[in-house]
Amino acid sequence: MEHRTLGRTGRPVSVMGLGCWQFGGDWGEVSDDDALATLRAALDAGVTLLDTADVYGDGRSEQLIARFLRDLPEVDRPFVATKAGRRADPHEPAQYTAENLRAWVDRSRANLGVERLDLVQLHCPPTPLYDDDAVFDALDALVADGAVAAYGVSVETVEEALTAVARPGVASVQIILNAFRRKPLERVLPAAAAAGVGILARVPLASGLLTGKYDESTVFGADDHRTYNRAGEAFDVGETFAGVPFEVGVDAARHVAGLARDLGVPTSALALRWILDQPGVTTAIPGARDPEQARANAAADDVPPLDEPTLAALEALYDDRVRAHVHDRW
Repeated sequence: MEHRTLGRTGRPVSVMGLGCWQFGGDWGEVSDDDALATLRAALDAGVTLLDTADVYGDGRSEQLIARFLRDLPEVDRPFVATKAGRRADPHEPAQYTAENLRAWVDRSRANLGVERLDLVQLHCPPTPLYDDDAVFDALDALVADGAVAAYGVSVETVEEALTAVARPGVASVQIILNAFRRKPLERVLPAAAAAGVGILARVPLASGLLTGKYDESTVFGADDHRTYNRAGEAFDVGETFAGVPFEVGVDAARHVAGLARDLGVPTSALALRWILDQPGVTTAIPGARDPEQARANAAADDVPPLDEPTLAALEALYDDRVRAHVHDRW
């Protein structure tokens, strides 16, 4: 699999990663055995970056990754990016003290069974925090102490991303980017590339819409955020279906599926290839609930770069059907 340098970490990572939110919950039940088998399949397919967070299952996702890593030779260990900050209650800037940041980092180190985290990302923090020098000084101190090798920020909006990119210590920015969320192409990706900041593209399949498998009658489980967060009841609505109303997304995804059929590739592979083709992207981090999904996602790296007619059709689809719902919101 192709590798790219993850920004200021200096570390080469696979262009297709594995998002591990589903191992903690919010996507229906995933057993320990299924989680471990999915991790194994991803690494066997060439994935070398895992993305998790301390709040995914209150640490379950990190702990499952630790179980998996325990049996791996050091040379085969993937790069593990985690996140911190959402444990704060209430979730407000005042909670992001040096003491809390260190406690959150120490908890993730214990969960993952490592002395030093490869990357810790502020987990969609409150917007005022981006201008708080003390927070970034605390992160610098964690690097200096060897608790973390590098830090980044997972953001909700383009403006937050641009502020993060301008911070000299920020190694990477994680942002929602897919064929239904194109706004980061305009300013974020060029700014990150110019600054040498890595980009992790999350929600790359729009919570499964861009697999082309759903229709208007699809029902998700009660413990799945695609049921309980459609209007942003639990967290930012942009994390669910990339903020696109479900019926709108299903209809638009049918057109993406048609383009994929014309190319003879799976719909999800076309959607992931589109992300990898964007200048400035380091890694896309789709989730997977089972080994088959992990292997299918990794195989998107084998799809050739998309041709101009396909790119133009995807852009027109966005402008005609999706833009009005998302472009000016994030």
